[in-house]
Amino acid sequence: MELNKLTNHIYYLEYNPEVDRPMLGYVKGDKYSLAIDAGYSANHVHDFYKAIEAEKFDKPNFTVITHWHYDHTFGMHAINGVSIAHEKTNDFLKEQQVRARDINYIELMKKDDVHFEKEYSGQDKLSIVLSDITFADKMTLDLGGITAQIFHAVSPHSDDTTCIYVPEEKVLFLGDSTSEDFFNNGYMDKDKLCSLIQTIQSIDCRYCILSHCEPLTKEDLLSYLFTIELQNPSLLDKEN
Repeated sequence: MELNKLTNHIYYLEYNPEVDRPMLGYVKGDKYSLAIDAGYSANHVHDFYKAIEAEKFDKPNFTVITHWHYDHTFGMHAINGVSIAHEKTNDFLKEQQVRARDINYIELMKKDDVHFEKEYSGQDKLSIVLSDITFADKMTLDLGGITAQIFHAVSPHSDDTTCIYVPEEKVLFLGDSTSEDFFNNGYMDKDKLCSLIQTIQSIDCRYCILSHCEPLTKEDLLSYLFTIELQNPSLLDKEN
């Protein structure tokens, strides 16, 4: 797979529905580069870096995690540079590390998730690591010519939801934030979704990037979120 160009400084490896690999973003500054999410596995990271190198770009200096779910974090042990996540993300990953001590855990996950079974076919262990840097509210990275504003957001999908806004390019990365809570029987918290909608409305962005679909304009995403039946699972960005 090849990197897709969204703007002069922002690229992405598209979502792969066959194994439910989320989109991985690449923000190219004049001095440093930033990846959005660490991928499903070491193989996912390898494919991402192969696409980056094909463009003759440098591997990311930083990787920001949008939330703890395994398709966004289980490749973190294989990334280049420094990882950044919300403090709650590391709390969740610590729980996963404890569970992974059970030699049967990976087999249980394969039975529960057909996509996980495909991604980890032939593998019998997991390597789950914590991020190098954590934050509680927000932080900003100057990548040279462009900045990445990293902030925690209220979301129905996960309590550790992290968004990344690149103001110079008017691009907002939202992870899986518009989706239902996969680990709570698909529950959609209407109040949290309304809070997220207000957050999106307040940001001067042209594109909104969700992890399991193609990039959307801000207008298209808000139009969708305003018209869907909030009690139903989000159809835009499903977490499997």
